[in-house]
Amino acid sequence: QVQLVESGGGLVQAGGSLRLSCAASERTFSGYAMGWFRQAPGKEREFVAAISWYGGVTDYADSLKGRFIISRDNAKNTVYLQMNSLKPEDTAIYYCGAVPTPRVWNSPGAYEYWGQGTQVTVSS
Repeated sequence: QVQLVESGGGLVQAGGSLRLSCAASERTFSGYAMGWFRQAPGKEREFVAAISWYGGVTDYADSLKGRFIISRDNAKNTVYLQMNSLKPEDTAIYYCGAVPTPRVWNSPGAYEYWGQGTQVTVSS
């Protein structure tokens, strides 16, 4: 099974930045698209961003365009989420997911593998 581990979360002041990482054990997600989702207390898991295997196609939630950037380094088996201009409403647990050859990738049900999540807390 693919093993994914998120890191980089923490406490940050509003307006600040964080970069999250999602590392795969060995090269187990070769050929997979990767996505970031987040879940706040009392809310459903929501789409943040996704990226194709080669990195040539990316997608973002409309409300996050211009603030968040997804990227990947396949040589390091790692996908990143750069988060800028953070707001208190960005506070959530952020999860990394993996799915082969997706045609729809903004729904959590499309993903086959998930990491354990990393907490992001933005203070006002």
